[in-house]
Parts: sequence; structure tokens; C-alpha cells
Amino acid sequence: MDQSLPPGLYIVATPIGNLSDLSPRAAETLRRAELILAEDKRVTAKLLAHTGARAPMITYHDHSSDEDRRRALDTIATKAVALVSDAGTPLISDPGYKLVRAARHAGLPIFTIPGPCAAVAALTVAGLPTDRFLFAGFLSAKSKARRDAISEFAAIRASLVFYESGPRLGDSLGDLATVLGDRQAAVVREISKLHEECVTGTLGELAARYAGAPPKGEIVIVVGPPAEQDATEDDLDSALQEALATLSPSRAAAEVATRLNIPKKRAYARALELSR
Repeated sequence: MDQSLPPGLYIVATPIGNLSDLSPRAAETLRRAELILAEDKRVTAKLLAHTGARAPMITYHDHSSDEDRRRALDTIATKAVALVSDAGTPLISDPGYKLVRAARHAGLPIFTIPGPCAAVAALTVAGLPTDRFLFAGFLSAKSKARRDAISEFAAIRASLVFYESGPRLGDSLGDLATVLGDRQAAVVREISKLHEECVTGTLGELAARYAGAPPKGEIVIVVGPPAEQDATEDDLDSALQEALATLSPSRAAAEVATRLNIPKKRAYARALELSR
């Protein structure tokens, strides 16, 4: 039998489809853990059978109580406890952060065993900019709330990543197109599984494709950043004057350059002129 690990909380990433994606370190951690906190024990049981792990499981998910968390912390203090979600990296669109926060406040050891993450995997195949991206989780099921949320991301100069279900995919793509315009996007489905696919196009094209034809499986939507627009001198002056009211020329220039997506040198030179 594998020797047990030192006491602590072990955050273990699990496959999002293909079981072969489980890292050797993750498999070893599951085999050596003394307790496993599972989102759904039925799902995790299949993974444990694959790895040969025999540790007992208890359920831990977004409906777990504060008392459940306290009991878990008591165990983590003396035993090696592995936290897993049904698929992918725990805490990504998952409630595990509350347990990690509580363990950190209690001074308990925390270890991460990195591995698959659907959001990152989708970015690698979407063919959209990856130098900056925002993961926004699941959008609301209601159109008004969904559009309000999307509008908060409209000005962010980064690729946007959402999780979505098949039945809501067409409506969500339609609302994304309405609020964000016809940006380039990708729908990535069933990552690492037999029917994996990545469909690219504009948001309008994708909304039309999936309207009334919801696909099956786990889905990630990746939306490209807004098109770059050259800031006018009036735009620059207005933004700098506002920033200079509270910031030094250098800090104001840095903030405005990022906001307007222009060279810092241009913003700083104008900030010096306006501050004289």
C-alpha cells in the first residue's frame, strides 16, 4: 500500500474527459490520501477505481454547510485530505475556495496538484489572443441578467471565456453578439473526449448555427477582444485630465495608456504637457 502523505489539503486536478490526462502525481496523491472530498462520489468513484485509490470519500460541494467545512478542517489538521471536483481543476467555477480560505486562515498546509482545466484548454485551440483573458464562469440563465453581465465585460481588452450548457448555448451566443458586436469567437465542446470539436466564426454566425440546435456535452465559449481603435487627441486629453486630478503624470499616463491601448510614451509626453 502507498505510504500516506503528510497532513494537509491537497487540491487535485482531475481529467475533463480522457482519463489518461490524469497526471502521475495526481494519481499518486489520490492513492496516498487518507480522505477524499468529492463533489459527486459516484463520479469520483470511477476515477478512484481507475487509479487504484481506496481512500474513503465524503461529499463536499456548494451546498455543504459551515459545519461540514469545520469537520473537514479538523481532519485536514491530522490527515492528508484530497479535494477533487467532478472534472478539471477544483475552485475553477467551483466552491472549493471557501475551504482553501478557511484552511489558510487556520494555518494548515495546502498543496496544489495542477492539471486539466477546460477554460485554459479551450483557449489553446480557439485561435484567439491569449496574452490576456478573463474567465467569467457561467452566464445567467435569464436574458436580462445575462446581457447586464456581458455589458460589464464589453470594454475589457482581453479574450473572454465562459462555460455554458447546450440548451442555453444559442441564446447566450445571441446575447453576446447583441452586446459585444460581431466579434470573433469559438465554441469548444467535449474537450479531450471522443467527439471533441472547436467551431469558430463571428458571434453572429455561431448564434445562427446553434439557434434551435443545442449540442450535447460540456461547452466553453471563447470570445476575442474588441477591435483596437486609435484614441484621438481629445480622447487622450480627456482621460489624462481626469487621471491627473488624483495621480502623478507618470501614474496617470500608465493608467490611461492601458485603458486606451496606446503607447505609454505617447501618454506620458502629453501628461507632462498638461501638468505644466
